[in-house]
Amino acid sequence: MTTGEIIKATAELWRYPLPGVTGGSGITEVDVIAVSLEASTGETGMGFSYVLGGGGETVAATAARMLEKFVGGMKQIPPPALWQRLAGSLNRLGRGTGYVAIGAIDLAAWDLWAKCQEMTLAEALGGVPRRVRVYGSGGFGPAQAPDDAVKQALKYADQGCTAVKLRFAGNAADIDRLQAVADALPSDVAVMGDANEKCDFVTARWLANACADYNLLWLEEPLPAQDIVGYAALAAQSPVAIATGEHHQGLVELAPFLEAKSCAVVQPDLAMIGGITEAMRVATVAGHYGIGVAPHFLPALFVHLAAAAPAVTWLEHFPLLEPIFDNPVDLDDDGYISPSAEPGHGLRWAEEARDKYLVEG
Repeated sequence: MTTGEIIKATAELWRYPLPGVTGGSGITEVDVIAVSLEASTGETGMGFSYVLGGGGETVAATAARMLEKFVGGMKQIPPPALWQRLAGSLNRLGRGTGYVAIGAIDLAAWDLWAKCQEMTLAEALGGVPRRVRVYGSGGFGPAQAPDDAVKQALKYADQGCTAVKLRFAGNAADIDRLQAVADALPSDVAVMGDANEKCDFVTARWLANACADYNLLWLEEPLPAQDIVGYAALAAQSPVAIATGEHHQGLVELAPFLEAKSCAVVQPDLAMIGGITEAMRVATVAGHYGIGVAPHFLPALFVHLAAAAPAVTWLEHFPLLEPIFDNPVDLDDDGYISPSAEPGHGLRWAEEARDKYLVEG
């Protein structure tokens, strides 16, 4: 292994406009915090984080301050040690934008560390690369006509995906859409549903009961993220599995959900959770409680986590940021993805991405 000093550490804000209203949250653009680390030995590490719907300026500024104080000009140290250093610096500021900034730095640190060891990220995390199932999630909306949802679901089935995830609004139209998709799909393709925190407890319980008739694989985020009491009660009563986690920050917020068994599937998001280091901790603890892990989008990245965390059971194909990479998701004929064999995480920016999306100043 070759390590040295970090001779260059930068954080930039890029703003990526989406082609239209996207996902259950209806976002139209993504603020991307792009971090680059360069070691004295010549290797470079690429990391990123993101904010959906604006506010990236604060995160980018936080990342830049952290890099200047704790990374640039210093000896390269293992990413988990760097993560502890960065998280400890937040002190009374709270997790907030700090964890989103740390997520970008942590990913770059892991990419650099793995390259210095001439390993893939999967191997650097202590894992053995393996194929992981991918479910289709992009192209669905909470007000989508049943026929349109069927067309999108069948596209994913034709690509080999063995599950698709619809978007729900918490009303009767959800069931009409679900029935149409369930009737159209082959029997070996499962269906999930994502309510994006739109329901109160009564509506969530009704929705879960209604979905049970269609053998829903899981019902995602039926309640607001902070409602652990509601999630625990719903999980105890629901005939379908409950999933949540993409809006929680760090293991400290998810641990009560895991301990209370208030979900069957936990879904860490790279930015919100604070990077790969913390996502690994969440996956390890979830595995202890017998809870599945299905990270929030970015399958080409999280397939490396899956190599070291047996609890990771599904990856999500939701092509939000993939167009700004030059190596998009590559599913095999069975709807699985395997980690890149390149040193590091294997993700690279598209050639003109920085020129197109950099926010000056």
